[in-house]
Amino acid sequence: MGSIEDNVARILDTIARAEALAGRKAGSVRLCAATKMNDAERIRRAVAAGVSICGENRVQELLQKQPQGAYEGAELHFIGHLQKNKVKDVVGRVSLIQSADDLELLRRIDRIAGERGLVQDVLLEVNIGMEEAKSGFAAEMLPEALSQAEELRGIRIRGLMAIPPKADSEGENRRFFAKMQQLYVDISVKKYDNANMEILSMGMSGDYADAIAFGSTLVRIGTAIFGPRVYAASPSEI
Repeated sequence: MGSIEDNVARILDTIARAEALAGRKAGSVRLCAATKMNDAERIRRAVAAGVSICGENRVQELLQKQPQGAYEGAELHFIGHLQKNKVKDVVGRVSLIQSADDLELLRRIDRIAGERGLVQDVLLEVNIGMEEAKSGFAAEMLPEALSQAEELRGIRIRGLMAIPPKADSEGENRRFFAKMQQLYVDISVKKYDNANMEILSMGMSGDYADAIAFGSTLVRIGTAIFGPRVYAASPSEI
């Protein structure tokens, strides 16, 4: 594993090559660094190396690291599961909430954004693998969600996000990326009010080149930038 700087350079090069291979315009895919469990200094190094978006998974970490200047020079997105009681801590602090996973959450974001006199950009998270342990809209529920979101003035839907099932072999998630690409295109054609399909967020450290081949415009990379996360041992393991 190289340095953060070397890793960012390598990833940006891989993105550029994947864009060219897919016949896409250079710069059409943006890199979002998944910054969970990385301190402000390491995040600042990633931004200085060329990362233009930081994505935080946990509200507590976001609130701790933002005052430390961790994300300066980059956009800040929220990419993790957002509990409804934490919406007030995120709306207006981030430029994009990538993980709007149900209608109740959309309405909560809309209400708080309205109270603060702003419009919060969001992505609809799709549970493309229909996994019970994961949140997100079922693909067949997207039309209903988009229709109801037309009445919400405190949010602006910018696209879709998905986390496919954990792959056991290379290329295994290409079928899920293909499904997401088709959903994205179908919604774009229908032109829902309050939904501008600009962003398709899919692809992580192990599969982002495949995601780009299927139209991803934003990849979320953590381990390939910062290295494996080290989780604290539970009390039973100490």
